Amino acid sequence: MTVVRVLLVDDQAPFLRAMKAVVDETEGFEVVGEASSGEESVVAAAELLPDVVLMDVNLPGIDGLETTRLLRDRPSPPVVLLLSTYDEDAGAHFVAECGAAAYVTKSAFGPDQLRDVWSGAST
Repeated sequence: MTVVRVLLVDDQAPFLRAMKAVVDETEGFEVVGEASSGEESVVAAAELLPDVVLMDVNLPGIDGLETTRLLRDRPSPPVVLLLSTYDEDAGAHFVAECGAAAYVTKSAFGPDQLRDVWSGAST
């Protein structure tokens, strides 16, 4: 089985830990790196070549939407799943604005959403 490589991006340590726990409990997925800003995540993505990036919308420096645009412009871009506390309506706007694969509220994020975004993007 091929392992799906995941980069975590959030400026809040508790949520980085929560994202890591979700990835760790999802069979076939592994965390390959973490970043706490948009700028750090662009560098990390270039070095680590993740398949999936779990991206917080609100980040210091360049926000998650602009960072997603930068990642989507790369050759062989990763699948980006946006996460935040905004409601689903705002999330749909974010996805349309930056080209992310999907949006999930932080409170609803779990293994099912991770698997769904990957299977939807890889078909």
